[in-house]
Amino acid sequence: MTSTPRERARTRTLQEITRIGREQLAIHGAAALSLRAVAREVGFGSSAVYRYVKNRDELLTLLVVDAYNELGKSVETSVDEVKADDYRAQFHAVGHAVRDWALCEPARYALLFGSPVPGYGAPADQTTSPGTRVITVLVGIYDRAFAAGAMNPSNGPQLTPSLAADFERIRADMRISATDLVISRGVFAWASMFGAINFEIFGQYGIDTFTESVDLFDHNLQILDRVLGFL
Repeated sequence: MTSTPRERARTRTLQEITRIGREQLAIHGAAALSLRAVAREVGFGSSAVYRYVKNRDELLTLLVVDAYNELGKSVETSVDEVKADDYRAQFHAVGHAVRDWALCEPARYALLFGSPVPGYGAPADQTTSPGTRVITVLVGIYDRAFAAGAMNPSNGPQLTPSLAADFERIRADMRISATDLVISRGVFAWASMFGAINFEIFGQYGIDTFTESVDLFDHNLQILDRVLGFL
């Protein structure tokens, strides 16, 4: 359906509000983000901006959705550039795409994966779909590798009934055939990958602990290769 001139103008204005919001986020951080300050930069009066964004929480949601979608697109593009049957390389492509984006966009990464913004709760109906783009790519890699016989993770601890039920629900919701063992290893790899990136972005390793942080990250991914059981 063709959009009207008014709809196109509104879209352009929201894009400009989002762009200025990203700049303000990088300068002041999420907790100090001000809709009035964004309005001034856009050239609006303080009242005019409320026709587009009602309050600070809506602005934060715009920025969250924008960041998730940009990160998700970066990951999807990186994986698409890898051979379809090289699942290990696809997994590494996900890790490096997330890390590279985080290093380029530390304030936006912090908005998504850092400390919660006081008083703000992301609305699930707007953020769940963009927020799951990366894990959807990861799960797809795991499931395709399992189906192709290219993944054989080692045995792990027995699942509790509640965790087994959770895995069954995940399998149904995401329409995958991977076993509980693959899912459990996949969850661990997901958490470990983002944990390593968080440590680097938020300075948890210390300033001079590692000379080349990318070497450490590659090493971590290679350890996770073994956890996942890529053949």
